[in-house]
Amino acid sequence: MAVQKDTLFERFLAPLFSQFLMDRDALLQYRHSKDWEQEADRFRLPNFTYPAYYQTQAFHGITQGYLNPDAAVTYDPVTKYVLPPNEEWVRQGLIDRIRCRPRRILDLGCGTGSMTLRLKQAFPNAEVVGLDLSPYMLVVADEKATQAKLDIQFQQGNAEQTGFPDASFDLVTASLLFHETPPAVSCRILQECFRLLSVGGEVLILDGNQSTLRWADWLTEIFEEPYIKDYAAGSVDAWMGAAGFESIRTEDVFWTNQVTRGMKPLPRSFVMVEPEASTIAEQWAMG
Repeated sequence: MAVQKDTLFERFLAPLFSQFLMDRDALLQYRHSKDWEQEADRFRLPNFTYPAYYQTQAFHGITQGYLNPDAAVTYDPVTKYVLPPNEEWVRQGLIDRIRCRPRRILDLGCGTGSMTLRLKQAFPNAEVVGLDLSPYMLVVADEKATQAKLDIQFQQGNAEQTGFPDASFDLVTASLLFHETPPAVSCRILQECFRLLSVGGEVLILDGNQSTLRWADWLTEIFEEPYIKDYAAGSVDAWMGAAGFESIRTEDVFWTNQVTRGMKPLPRSFVMVEPEASTIAEQWAMG
């Protein structure tokens, strides 16, 4: 299956690869190394419905966006250069901010599995699931996990409605997902995260630094992201609070990215409040 002419290979990636001495021929060889439709069938769910916001946009300038194998082939080589100062450091910024010791982890919008693999390496005894809309991205993710000898379950699904049971995960993450979804969708994803987490569980969102993107709005024009301006104008803190999370904290990861962490609190009806000592003393004095 030939690479489409109107793709990032011709319009953006080829010059980028030349600039960074990347091997374009190797990428083309990988693109032609497998039957992508047959491989994707391992992950495609029957009668699966893609959200309208997802299937109508040309993410990163690629026709059909992530529903095109070209997106899966080019994602990793490009990402390493668009997460300054270093992709490894930026992704580690999420791992370093995890406070729980999870037994079950869900990585939403896992893409090619770069963060999913790091989560499994950080918590080798945890069950790790990667969920994504694109079967082509999952082909690459599963191949990377196999090569790394990591036991990770990858499956197709919608982060807004995952189908997993209530309180079935201790940790839910999303990396570089929210700038690719309309804010209303991001809010629904956080509501789903809240449902999926056990009490005391954590959600961590790694994405572009909203303050930086508002200040340097020229950044939003570079990579043809259809929803990034709306993302930059919003607040993950506020979205997370509206979903019911507490102990919300956003921290910069260098100046380009941010990690927002929230915790699912104990239900209010079960909160035990200890009376203050002065109140107890007053009750004894009164009699």
